[in-house]
This record gives sequence, C-alpha cells and structure tokens, in this order.
Amino acid sequence: MTTHTLRSKRRRSALRTLAFMSPWLIGFAVFFAYPLLSTLYFSFMKYDGFKAPVFNGLENWTYVFRDYPDFWPAMGNTLWLVLIMVTCRVVFGLGIGLLITKIKTGTGVFRTLFYLPYLAPPVAATLAFVFLLNPGTGPVNTILADLGLPTPGWFTDPAWSKPALTLLAVWGVGDLMVIFMAALLDVPREQYEAAELDGASAWQRFRFVTLPNISPIVMFAVVTGIIQTMQYYTQPLVAGKVASGIIGNSGQQFDPGYPDDSTLTLPQLVYSQGFQRFDYGTACVLALVLFALSMAFTALLMRRRGGLVQAGD
Repeated sequence: MTTHTLRSKRRRSALRTLAFMSPWLIGFAVFFAYPLLSTLYFSFMKYDGFKAPVFNGLENWTYVFRDYPDFWPAMGNTLWLVLIMVTCRVVFGLGIGLLITKIKTGTGVFRTLFYLPYLAPPVAATLAFVFLLNPGTGPVNTILADLGLPTPGWFTDPAWSKPALTLLAVWGVGDLMVIFMAALLDVPREQYEAAELDGASAWQRFRFVTLPNISPIVMFAVVTGIIQTMQYYTQPLVAGKVASGIIGNSGQQFDPGYPDDSTLTLPQLVYSQGFQRFDYGTACVLALVLFALSMAFTALLMRRRGGLVQAGD
C-alpha cells in the first residue's frame, strides 16, 4: 500500500469520525463555547444592551471585587449554601435511601411519599414553607412554643434564613433518594455476606462495602448539587419577597436578599445587574465568577476522588 493511499484512508477515517462528532461539536460551539467567549468579551466592556459596547479594561472587574457592596455578602451566602445545603441533601438522601431499602413492606408507599415533595414547583414549595415557618402564625413555631422550645424568626431573621432554605432543600430530596436507592440495590449481596462472616459491624459494612460501591453516585450527587446550588435563584427570591410582604403589592421595587442580605446569592446579582440595571459588563463578570467557582469545586472533588481511588488500589 502506497503512502498516498494510506494518507487518503486516514483522511477519510478522520472525516468520517468528524461527521459522527459534528452534532456534539455544533452543540458545544453554539451552547457553550460561544456564550462563554461572549461573556468574557463583554466583561471588559461597558454595555447596556442598547448602545454599542465600549472597552473599559478592568473597570468591571475592579468594581465587582472592590467597590460592589453586595458582592461579598452574596459570595458568602452562596458558599454557605454550597457547603451546608449540598452536604445535608446528600446525607439525608443517602440516609432515606438506606432506610427504604431496609424496609420489608410498604416500600412503594414510602418511596412515593418521600419523592412527591420533589415534584412540587419551586415557587409553590417556597410559599408553603414561608407559611409553615411564619414566626407569628405558622404551625411550626406554634408547636415549638407549645413544647416550650425557642421559636426562630426563620425567613425574617438573618441568622435563620439560610437554615430555613436548607430545610426546604432537604424536604425536596426525593431525587437523590431515588438515585441512591438504585445504587444501593446494585451493591453485590455477596460482599455483605462475606463482611458479616468476618464479624463486621453495621457501620463497618457501610464504610467498607456500601460506600466504595456507591462512591461514583455520591460524587455525581455532590457535583450536580454544587452546580445546582451555584444557580440558586428562585427559592431565596420568593422567600424574601413573601417574608418582607412585598410579593402581594405590584409595582414595588424589591432588592433581593431580605432579610439583611442573608438570602442574597450570586445568580440574583447577575439578574439584577443584567436585566434590572442593564449593566451587562458587571453581570458578565459575576457570571464568570460563578463559572470559575463551579469549575474549581468540581476539579477539587474529582482530584480528591482520584487520589482516594489510587490509595484504595
């Protein structure tokens, strides 16, 4: 076979491979690469969406990190939610999955009951939680008062607003429960039997048999949870509006974060800067910060898991 024939064959193979990959490449270019590059471009521009963008160097970046008063509170709230809310959702989702897989009868009923809250629309679920946790008339505080326990201010108290949002997120943990149940049922029973024969306790069986087998699913739950929490917008906005009494009064301007910026998140700042104040340059900087944080968390987790796998080997 001549060199020319080999080159032609390789060229045809490369073109065939490119043709099969073209749907993914087009989607990647249109829905990821182009938006990302555009966001980076506009982060160095002064642009309001109406006039032509004007290059202003690092002014947008300087404003966000040094002069924007809401940025660091929103950053702190977002990181708090990532660390606490994601952890609680994963732990409770795994715990409920373990509980249901151990139940002998009524598994379908309990699975349905725990999964139904996840199907509730975010706005409706948040409205219901604000009503339940109303510090004055809500049934939760009424029961706590009857039991002689402290009655928090929940969505009206800066110290309790993020824990209240975490309770809302844990209430809708049915999606993780189903995923963990599928993973737990897939763990080989022979490994549990071997561990029992070796005298392993329940905790040791969970640590050395269950966790290693479901670790990819745990990683998936954590990574997707971080990405979702980095986009956390609707629930804190609705909770703040309802708790402040503004949601029923049309025409009033509402700055997100009530009470005292305790529910303010970075996605809320992106929307506020881009679509309320028409400062697209600053909004693009905030969006890139969100993207960088998501990538950093994901890379750290993947590296950590890779190190654990190598250590286990």
